[in-house]
Amino acid sequence: MAFFGLFGKKDSESREALDKGLEKTKASFVEKLKRTIVGKSTVDDDVLDNLEEMLITSDVGVETTLKIIDRIKDRVKRDKYVNTDELNKVLREEICGIMAENTTADIEMSYDGEKPYVIMVVGVNGVGKTTTIGKLANKFKNQGLKVYLGAADTFRAAAVEQLCIWGERIGVPVIKQAMGADPASVAFDTLSSAKKNGADVVIIDTAGRLHNKVNLMNELTKIKNVMKKVVPGAPNDVMLVLDGSTGQNAFEQAKQFSKATEITSLTVTKLDGTAKGGVVLGISDQFSIPVKYIGLGEGVDDLRSFDKELFVESLLG
Repeated sequence: MAFFGLFGKKDSESREALDKGLEKTKASFVEKLKRTIVGKSTVDDDVLDNLEEMLITSDVGVETTLKIIDRIKDRVKRDKYVNTDELNKVLREEICGIMAENTTADIEMSYDGEKPYVIMVVGVNGVGKTTTIGKLANKFKNQGLKVYLGAADTFRAAAVEQLCIWGERIGVPVIKQAMGADPASVAFDTLSSAKKNGADVVIIDTAGRLHNKVNLMNELTKIKNVMKKVVPGAPNDVMLVLDGSTGQNAFEQAKQFSKATEITSLTVTKLDGTAKGGVVLGISDQFSIPVKYIGLGEGVDDLRSFDKELFVESLLG
């Protein structure tokens, strides 16, 4: 059962759409880069200091920024002479090099295990978790796959209601229970119904609370254990959704959720409305978890697979 090829093609993730989605971040990057090299002809210590400040203030993150700066220093030393006109090209090459070194899952993978393929989605409230689920379900459905959704965020009526609206909008069933019901029970019912009806994919929404990591860990562990009783090996993917517009706060959320449960993929949303898209570079570099998808708008088709090279090319031109 191969169904992930849908997301991985460069032609499906057009450069034009990516450029539009990253417009604010790109404009900020370009402006800061211009200020970094103004009045300079070569890449010297002053340029490198300014570049370091530029990357950090663009939410790339300190660790990743220092890694980039060290590589550019080595490049300048090796090449003896690097002028500022070449800095954009050098920066692009070194960022792509760093990102290419990270072990990431192959989005073009196929799945030949027991149906359904189960995705458990986690993340704090307000990051676009439920919307991401709806967009992802729509993509699977458009490929001819049978999709079920599970409303296991039973602590917020708005979350259940929003998921049901998405289900009606794209024509996929949503399994829910009463408010305050056991999330694990909802997950069990969803997988049982999906398996009985021959579903290909199940996506489970979960509560977005982070105020008590112990409770969160216990809850997510319970959900996973219950799902395994219906589909051995489930969940196949634990996807953490992060709001790119929060900048460095997204790093902290990734750290906290990684402590609470095993995360296997990341989705970064709301990149179209922020100049903080540089956070994707840092997250991709610092976590040994693949960024699979990025959200570039409100439209149902605005969830796109994350292509590292295409992203950097769009960002730096």
